[in-house]
Amino acid sequence: MTATTLFYLFIAILVFNFLLEAFLDYINTKHFNDPIPDLLKDVYNETEYQKSQAYKKENERFSSISELFSLSITLLFFFFKGFAYVDELARKFTDNELVISLLFFGIIMFASDIISIPFSYYHTFVIEQKYGFNKMSKKLFWIDKIKSWFLMLILGGIILSIIILFYQKTGTNFWLYTWLFIAVFSVFMTLFYSSLIVPIFNKQKPLEQSELKDKIDAFAKKVGFKLDTIFVIDGSKRSTKANAYFSGFGAKKRIVLYDTLINDLEPNEIVAVLAHEIGHYKKKHVFINMLISIALTGFTLYILSLLIDNPLLSEALSVKQMSFHIGLIAFGVLYTPISLITGLLMNILSRKFEYQADNYAKQHYNASDLITGLKKLSKNSLSNLTPHKWYVFFHYSHPSLHQRIKNLST
Repeated sequence: MTATTLFYLFIAILVFNFLLEAFLDYINTKHFNDPIPDLLKDVYNETEYQKSQAYKKENERFSSISELFSLSITLLFFFFKGFAYVDELARKFTDNELVISLLFFGIIMFASDIISIPFSYYHTFVIEQKYGFNKMSKKLFWIDKIKSWFLMLILGGIILSIIILFYQKTGTNFWLYTWLFIAVFSVFMTLFYSSLIVPIFNKQKPLEQSELKDKIDAFAKKVGFKLDTIFVIDGSKRSTKANAYFSGFGAKKRIVLYDTLINDLEPNEIVAVLAHEIGHYKKKHVFINMLISIALTGFTLYILSLLIDNPLLSEALSVKQMSFHIGLIAFGVLYTPISLITGLLMNILSRKFEYQADNYAKQHYNASDLITGLKKLSKNSLSNLTPHKWYVFFHYSHPSLHQRIKNLST
């Protein structure tokens, strides 16, 4: 294979990925006006349904424009030798390969984020604002952005530096050391993400004594789930959309409720949602997902180690000197088809886990409360009740609302 052939393979992968997403979006939009399934007819009244239709269509138009813009910028960067330019720019500041790689990724990631800001701003303050979801102030928008930059600079810089040092010291065997490092880091983040990262952006406080807390404590005791503290997060300062999640395991397990969830649902419905989350823990889904993620990381790093030193990668991107960062960029594109397949498999597994967690809630608490809770959450977020089956297959980590309620109702 020549460098030119490899270059056009990069382009073909990028364009194919875009066209696949465009096709899935297209067939999904064709089902926006499908009849609402009988099990979901009580989710929206006519006014709410029309509002949800308008929201879906506006988001789809916005998504199409932003994705086309992103592809256009990416292709221009490839055709006009953007990676070579950034590599040369970084080398003007230093001869240290580690620092060059950090500057290279820093420039690209920062520039990419800057380019995406107008789209993010428009989506937040025009679309989400128009449909009553946005609660974020413009000041908070910029504060979040600055915090995310610092987090990317510090945490991302440290992680990337360690990986590059492994590569410099051990050559192609770097993948083993990197795999071990990422595995340890993944376990650490699973245990401490909610206590270390979340507080940078949100306030969390223990759920106060109330009818809801009494019901949660009673259910946790009933199913033998040791629960020291339930946390409430101030999600309402950014959006009206509600959520709840479970993180960690062992002594570090934690259930977090959005304050919007507490406002939107009745206590019994919230307990049903938590029963679903506890079902994930009881079925060891958090642990299994972490193991699979670590295994996939090892597989990816091994493939990377086979290609990283190939000079053809740098030649294809018109870069004179082969380096770790150029190899990583090229590999990222080449790995896209494999990533698509592994993503599909992970979504299939995730949907299976969601059914299992729903069944746990149905068995140990009350299916009807979970059904009404899910319907309210879908209604309040103007969810699409009639997604195309292929769109669900490719993109949904959860079964569709209709699939979940059909399962809970049997």
